[in-house]
Amino acid sequence: MKKTILTLAVAISSCFLISCAEGNAKSKIKKENIASALKRDNDISKGAPIAKFDKEVYDFGKVAEGDIVETTFVITNTGKSDLVITDAKATCGCTVPVWPKDPIAPGKTADIKVSFNTNGKPNKQSKSVTLSTNTENGREVIKISGMVTPKEK
Repeated sequence: MKKTILTLAVAISSCFLISCAEGNAKSKIKKENIASALKRDNDISKGAPIAKFDKEVYDFGKVAEGDIVETTFVITNTGKSDLVITDAKATCGCTVPVWPKDPIAPGKTADIKVSFNTNGKPNKQSKSVTLSTNTENGREVIKISGMVTPKEK
């Protein structure tokens, strides 16, 4: 039993020594990654971006079932570093957001377009779009709501 444990310990130690002997770690560092990390660290030291919207809720009022409601939310970066929106998820498939894929520079604005297909969605409706961002909070939420008049049967 002791020989088995000793043999196993020697084998594991050998694996660690062999895997560490594959070269100098510095030679594996890419210069473009260092430049990217320095820029990121510089941006972080400026402070997180701040997302401000022209409106956080859009009330589309009263529409007929089957209509497609569209609106645009204007987002402004009032922070001191680039605002990045990595994803936008709606509460259901009937709501489709389109967001800017490029970073929004400090002081600049961009449009977030949201369309809502009312087909099969009668009566009071309220839908949310959650934006995954690099703001301090990490996410921002915008909403649309209104009344959908049902189709006559």
